[in-house]
Amino acid sequence: MSQKLTLETLESWLWESANIMRGSIDSSDFKNYIFGLIFLKRLNDVFEERVAAIMADEECTRAEAMAIEEEDGDYFVPLNARWDYIIERTENIGEVIDEAFGDIEARNSYLEGVLTAIQFGDKAKLGDDLLARLLRHFNRYNLGNQHLYKADMLGDAYEYLIKQFADDAGKKGGEFYTPKPVVQLLVRLLDPQPGHTVYDPTFGSGGMLVESAHHVADLPGGQIMGRPNVALYGQERNLGTWAIGKLNLYLHNMNADLRRGNTLVEPLHLEQDSVRVFDRVIANPPFSAKQWWTPLEVNLKTKVGKDGKEKEVAPNYKKEVYDRYGRFGYGIPPRGYADLAFVQHMLASLKDDGRMAVVLPHGVLFRGGEEGKIRQGLLKGTSEQPGDRIEAVIGLPEALFYNTGIPACVLVINKQKPANLKDKVIFIDASGEFAEGKNQNSLRVQDIDHIHEAHSAAFHNGVEEEKYCRLVPMGEIAGNDYNLNIARYIDTSVADVPVDIAGVLGQLAVISGQLAEVDAELDGYLRELDLVSIATATEVEGA
Repeated sequence: MSQKLTLETLESWLWESANIMRGSIDSSDFKNYIFGLIFLKRLNDVFEERVAAIMADEECTRAEAMAIEEEDGDYFVPLNARWDYIIERTENIGEVIDEAFGDIEARNSYLEGVLTAIQFGDKAKLGDDLLARLLRHFNRYNLGNQHLYKADMLGDAYEYLIKQFADDAGKKGGEFYTPKPVVQLLVRLLDPQPGHTVYDPTFGSGGMLVESAHHVADLPGGQIMGRPNVALYGQERNLGTWAIGKLNLYLHNMNADLRRGNTLVEPLHLEQDSVRVFDRVIANPPFSAKQWWTPLEVNLKTKVGKDGKEKEVAPNYKKEVYDRYGRFGYGIPPRGYADLAFVQHMLASLKDDGRMAVVLPHGVLFRGGEEGKIRQGLLKGTSEQPGDRIEAVIGLPEALFYNTGIPACVLVINKQKPANLKDKVIFIDASGEFAEGKNQNSLRVQDIDHIHEAHSAAFHNGVEEEKYCRLVPMGEIAGNDYNLNIARYIDTSVADVPVDIAGVLGQLAVISGQLAEVDAELDGYLRELDLVSIATATEVEGA
């Protein structure tokens, strides 16, 4: 057998495929085509491995092994989707690939709608020559399990590619990718356990679910038959991003229930007439999404203005938003800020003993109006909703994300806070610890460790850390009108060194005396050189 592929070689080889496409189509479109071909090659190579194993185990012919594998179902590759068949095509290659994906989807319910979301048959974008080059490139290595150091190594390489594409896309990268250190921080704070359910309502490319599964797999009892002992769920609005996330989990050999749709308007994980609840909920929703309640936005009312022209009337979300799932019990966020709508959806999706962590813009901590009322409700409670939901507020460094340079925060919410945390909130200011980058900053391992250790010490033992972590009583927060701006609770300023006025005056007196001695000594030298009269004459002339 040939030497097994290393992760470094695999990553480099896969990224070269992007360079083949560069200049032919927009770089933001690379990822969909390349991810599709990675999947097609991987599926074929694993299929051939399975057929070879059946032939060896059953001592049968290839045709007989094919028949056995076809009965097995999901992983059978139909003839027109086999790699050897496709790479022999010289014309209409894109259409051949599209047909292959359609047939694969028809045999695998998990992949329904995933592969056909990628259109290879558009010759204006992908000509036969370019596709032939890509197929030759992907033909270079075998992606079967026997050729990889570990079965989910391709998933690691896939995540590397997602990051590379996010870097390439700049601000648009934030639409489908959260930097891995931020993901690792949220997962460590939530600490999902074996047997838990984990849900991400805006799962993007699936990084938070993958990291949650890795975290569980490393714990005692964290694996069942080689797979993480955790149930993963998610929803994503964007079709292309949803497809990327589905393939990401698939290539990591992880099962997940991933739905496509607008989570705020139409949550798809339901139990009877309510949203389904989970042990852990984790997310990085789009910051301050505007016009977030689609039913109102697609049916805007109009009126005739003073100039005689018809104008659209912006809806009053507070009065007009109606959610049949009852998720917005603390209040309806304004039209221009969806942040607390996502928070309330996540809270409604938590079990009674569940915990959640969400990345948010800092404005959520202090903006007034309806957002201020929602924040107060989460802390104090309302006549119908319980309070004391917020476990921790953590300030992050600026410029960590692709789509914004502003600093963000992490809100940790707990439906069943321990007795020592009742009516208290953990505040952590981690804004000053990071690795500085040219275009983007990042959290280092020691920064994540510091945040996690400080949170754990405050959570379990009430331990605080000067200028970094405080356990703030609800009374103090109420005194600040439920404003959660971290600077109100943690003073990170450097104290001025007190000045000893008497001591300074004494030093000045000593210096003055020393200057007088130097002047006298200099005057003596001038006298010895008979220059006193010249100096005196100069003084008289100057007078």
